[in-house]
Amino acid sequence: MPHSPTSQFAAHEPRRRPVPDRGRTLLGPALRLVHTGQAPTRSALTSGLDVTRATAGAVTAELEALGLITVDSRPAGGGRGRPSHRLAVDPAGPVVVAAQLHADGVSVSLAGLGGRLVEPVHLPLPAATDPVRLLRAVTETGARLAADSDRRCLGIALALPNPVTEPDGTALAALHFAWPSGTPVADLFAAEVARADFGPGAPAELPSAVANDANLAALAEHRHGAGRDARHLLLVTSGHRGVGGALVIDGRLHTGSAGLALEVGHLTVDPQGRRCPCGNRGCLNSETDPDALLAAAGRTADPARPVLAQARELARSAAVNPAARAAVEHVVDRLGLGLAGLVNILNPDRIVLSGLHLDLLAGAPERLAAVVADRCLWGRSGRMPIVPAQVRHAGLVGAAELAWEPYLDDPQAAAPA
Repeated sequence: MPHSPTSQFAAHEPRRRPVPDRGRTLLGPALRLVHTGQAPTRSALTSGLDVTRATAGAVTAELEALGLITVDSRPAGGGRGRPSHRLAVDPAGPVVVAAQLHADGVSVSLAGLGGRLVEPVHLPLPAATDPVRLLRAVTETGARLAADSDRRCLGIALALPNPVTEPDGTALAALHFAWPSGTPVADLFAAEVARADFGPGAPAELPSAVANDANLAALAEHRHGAGRDARHLLLVTSGHRGVGGALVIDGRLHTGSAGLALEVGHLTVDPQGRRCPCGNRGCLNSETDPDALLAAAGRTADPARPVLAQARELARSAAVNPAARAAVEHVVDRLGLGLAGLVNILNPDRIVLSGLHLDLLAGAPERLAAVVADRCLWGRSGRMPIVPAQVRHAGLVGAAELAWEPYLDDPQAAAPA
């Protein structure tokens, strides 16, 4: 069995304080506040929950006893009023496995609370990419990381580069892997997870989940990055291939009636443009992804290197390379058209760009803002904030959020069996 997580500030098991019934219902909201950095002290938690100091103390004692947070016995001073105890996620606490499939590889990591990843493992795609064998490779890698860790594993979640229906978890249009439309990916993944050994202390039936990678990246940015205080956050991203998007409204992902909302990659921005894998021409998907940028510069991707890395290098050379500059401006103009259309429909209060789009924003920030403002009704009355993503490995961090969700709802479920 792994060692019991303990506070880094105390050598002994924390004294459990009785938690009244109301306090138990506050465990989830309290853990979310600490997890997202909104309650760095017990005073901030008291305010965030709108409870008495005694109730906040009982709640934090329970979360500490569960091995989820630490309560520093040395109060945080420096301000007016009574100093308050510092709160943090427990660095020795349990973890989940976060995984992400890319068009040309696999990433897997362990993740604690607070959006904290252990350094991810990046692997090439296996030779066989049929659903069962690919999901098995992901599961086996995650199980190996968990079994080698001295922290209990509580769950696993996978970010996929294709639409995923809710609540059944089927994959639609998995174009990168040629999976049949309607592949029951959630069920197949759960079956592989059930066969794997995630180390001592892991639940007998380890919870598993799958979701679209752009949705999960938006969740990560909203909780831990550039979208923290946004009410209506639009994220648009281009990873290894294609374009994804997601919308967070009042802290919740907007996924539509079946989990398929915000497939922004198939918004047409040039009817005579490049052919998209979906069969149409000029989709945002095919006009603003890494392949599109390389093509605009007259280059062909080197198959021996990740296409995203090649496109990012090209975008970053725009300041000194006229051909790269022209290519960036060409792609930025099409990205701006797509963003303007989305803003006209969704009226977000912030746009976060990630992946290659982050580099396009850095390469031509004024041009992108001007295109959006010119084509957007709301942009003409005031520039729409377009900001770079802040979360590194946002797809993985978002997958971790998905895996942690049952425990953020019910922290007592994290108690050792």
